[in-house]
Amino acid sequence: MNPHSEPSKRTTDSDSTAQPAAPTPSHTPGPSEPPASADSHRAPEPAPPTRSADDSRPLDPANTPTTPADTTSPSAPSSPAHSSAPADAVPAPVSETQVTLRSPAELADALPYLMGFYPDDSVVLVALHGDRGRFGGRVRLGIPSDTTQWPDVADQLADCLVNAGKERDARPEAILVYLCQEPAQGESGKDVKDRLRPLAQRLRTACGALDVPVLEALCLSNGRFWSYCCPDFRCCPAEGTPMVMPGTSVMAAAAAYAGMQVRGSLKEMEARLTPRTGRRAVEQEKTLDTAAGALVPRMLERDGAAAVRQNTLALAGAMIHRFRQDTPSGSNRARDACDDALITDAEAADLILGLQDRVTRDRAAEWMDGSAAAPALRLWRALARRCAGGYAEHAVAPLTLAGWVCWSTEDGPSARVALSCALSLDPEYTFAQLLHRAINEGLDPEPLRRCLREQHHEATGTADGEPTPDAGSATTTEGTRRPAGRPGPTRRGPARRLRGPRGSTGPGTRSTDGRGRRRTGRDGDRSRR
Repeated sequence: MNPHSEPSKRTTDSDSTAQPAAPTPSHTPGPSEPPASADSHRAPEPAPPTRSADDSRPLDPANTPTTPADTTSPSAPSSPAHSSAPADAVPAPVSETQVTLRSPAELADALPYLMGFYPDDSVVLVALHGDRGRFGGRVRLGIPSDTTQWPDVADQLADCLVNAGKERDARPEAILVYLCQEPAQGESGKDVKDRLRPLAQRLRTACGALDVPVLEALCLSNGRFWSYCCPDFRCCPAEGTPMVMPGTSVMAAAAAYAGMQVRGSLKEMEARLTPRTGRRAVEQEKTLDTAAGALVPRMLERDGAAAVRQNTLALAGAMIHRFRQDTPSGSNRARDACDDALITDAEAADLILGLQDRVTRDRAAEWMDGSAAAPALRLWRALARRCAGGYAEHAVAPLTLAGWVCWSTEDGPSARVALSCALSLDPEYTFAQLLHRAINEGLDPEPLRRCLREQHHEATGTADGEPTPDAGSATTTEGTRRPAGRPGPTRRGPARRLRGPRGSTGPGTRSTDGRGRRRTGRDGDRSRR
């Protein structure tokens, strides 16, 4: 099991593999995290040995000092259904603080800190640079379930990592390979290691063909790791070596000092964006059908499109204000359940359908920083979970908005997860494509934030430099509907701008039933007093 997962969280998705896709070479410097450089406590060592493509002798990684890159977000994860996503390569900035990893155990422990999460069901390649093996770019892709695709995937991943380094004059000196997959029912970790051995060998051959040797290839499964390169059973026993306890390694200490966060596993992150199933999904789909049927005649009216846009933005602003008024706590699953209870099926349906309009989506992207960013992210995630049944592709817009907010707030790993989920549903969605490429190229989100602020200024006439509108600034206009169950006129605040309705059932109250218990988000709940 992944030691970095939340103990109370278990995903129910039984599909443990991702469908293959050609990885896209890309570079992304992530936010600051633990150090990247060579061993600062020992004399300089010679460069790691290089080998030809046909040299299969194992290399000893214990004599190759390596360190983690300054990034928390290297991978482009697969979709909630574990579809493949473009791979990412992340160069490591130079840092004065240095951490040296001297053994396969330390290399295995470092992987979640390099990625910002535990990349289950994934193959990860990490580039090493310089004489001391400084960590550099990395690529990740879901492990294909079809073994006939492994040779092509291995060639593509190796080419992606090596050529991406060439583009920046940083060709890797060597590569580390990680294969991460949990055992299926009836399997053991050793069975996983044996089953994935052909893929590991093919990856070593593909890297060697590009004159870049694989210094170590590790399989991580069921809380243990195995080396595909070391034949010595004294240090790499056949039953595997247990992973170190979380928080007890040098890498964990460096990550804690740098304030770096490991966000659990990839499956757990994807689960927060996965559409709901069961009876609640059926009810939401029916509500979406009803809302879609009512939307068509409204769009056909004179100025109908403008009215729908205004109503959608007003409703989104009211929901963001409501989410900000009620901040949940606990595990991710508990927080998501509370968020789901804050929005009714009818409100979710109106927002999901309204965000399919490009202009509306672009205006909604203005909630990307300041006090509105966190509640907006919670709302977009909640809407993605409401895109049930035949409306699964409607989740692309809220997923992209979630990815944009994450990137704007310097959460690269979460941004890649959301954008990869969006691209797995619609690979041609331009906004998601542009954001994903910008993150992978290490661009600064501030120019786009500035553009959105100017867009807001032009639309509302607010003063230059005013922050992006918070949830309280959304207003209803004549000819638009107010949020369901929220009657009453809007009120003018001290800043002389219209403020949306409060996010609770009464002034100063929380969304509880009077006995300290949170109500479920059902249509009509919000109108109860």
